[in-house]
Amino acid sequence: MLKPTIAVVGRPNVGKSTLFNKLVGKRIAIIEDTPGVTRDRIYSDCEWRTKEFVLVDTGGIEPYSTDPILIQMKRQVEVAIQTSDAIIFVVNLQDGLTATDQEVAVMLRKSGKPVVLCVNKCDTVGGIPSGLYEFYSLAMGEPIGVSSVHGHGTGDLLDETFKHLNFSDLEDYGEDYIKVSIVGKPNVGKSSLVNKILGEDRVIVSEVAGTTRDSIDTVIENDKGRFVFIDTAGIRKKARVIESIERYSVIRAYMAVDRAEICIIMIDGEVGFTEQDSKIAGYAHEEGKGCIIVVNKWDLVEKDTHTMANYRKTLEQDFSFMSYAPFLFISAKTGQRIENLYPLIKFVNDQNSIRISTGMLNDLLATATGRVQPPSDKGKRLKIYYMTQASTRPPTFVAFVNNKDLFHFSYQRYIENQIRGTFGLEGTPVRFIVRERDKKKK
Repeated sequence: MLKPTIAVVGRPNVGKSTLFNKLVGKRIAIIEDTPGVTRDRIYSDCEWRTKEFVLVDTGGIEPYSTDPILIQMKRQVEVAIQTSDAIIFVVNLQDGLTATDQEVAVMLRKSGKPVVLCVNKCDTVGGIPSGLYEFYSLAMGEPIGVSSVHGHGTGDLLDETFKHLNFSDLEDYGEDYIKVSIVGKPNVGKSSLVNKILGEDRVIVSEVAGTTRDSIDTVIENDKGRFVFIDTAGIRKKARVIESIERYSVIRAYMAVDRAEICIIMIDGEVGFTEQDSKIAGYAHEEGKGCIIVVNKWDLVEKDTHTMANYRKTLEQDFSFMSYAPFLFISAKTGQRIENLYPLIKFVNDQNSIRISTGMLNDLLATATGRVQPPSDKGKRLKIYYMTQASTRPPTFVAFVNNKDLFHFSYQRYIENQIRGTFGLEGTPVRFIVRERDKKKK
């Protein structure tokens, strides 16, 4: 079985995300004094008493709201409840028992899942606060007082929750999962792609730009391999990032790129390439990630026989700074060509982690320098003594030369093209480290 799952649920603004971050030990969920900040389910690995489990943060439940986003948030919470092994029901000591708390308690009782009642914001030091006793009327067992800000009582909370979990057949994830971050501007179809891949409404999809605010991990295991797809918030221009919530979302999207091995850079087929697309792709390129450029909404583009070829030529010019990246034209709505995504991800991942032996590199170097002589300046010619690969992700090569200044960018590009022409390296950037040989040692 997979790791046990604990869902953190409750009405809005009771401190669920603060508790989630405290238990996980790092700031993953966005915290803001605004109800409805957390919208999708947020998953994170967590450890207590040397045992690992998955903790799920959820959006606040508003049982009778007619707002379309809040209705979808409620559905997300219902899915989290159905797929969890135990539930931490969070209420707020400062607000006392509310009618919404009672409605949420009814929903949890109907689920049949084990529930641990957590009374948050018990921030005072000393005995049991008198306001704690009114929560016994929820008939959810003994309430556990917790301060999610300071961490008081979180150990007792997890101890009580662990009584409902089964760790006997725990199977940990191996290292053979490929982490794939899906990045792009708002409303290009990132969440729709995740939902289509998974076959369920895993994340909220809306025509309103900026619906996704956190980075959402989706684990896929099928006959094509093991993948972790990370859906991210759309990255806008800085001038348009007004809400502090959205500012955190953009930071989290860049963090998702850092976590991933492969980045799917999604652009809108109807809109085409924009300056913001180049900035997003540029960040993934600078971080050395394997990159795939996915053109979504291809079903909405008016086409003739040469549309795709012409579109591809235009994109090759737009993305000239990362000419190594392959293109894929899809429709997340209809599922067109999505099945081609898995083998392409695996291929780019292999290219990003490729290792070339020093012998093969220097055979290629001898051929390349014999074909095009290294540059010279004032009678002094560049000598490349040898090359070796220092690391992978991205493939990084160290060249030992007689003079670093003579190894111009243009000749580095020539050597890179020779390496790519021989070994492929499609979908991955390449790095060069140039070092002068120590003349004293010589």
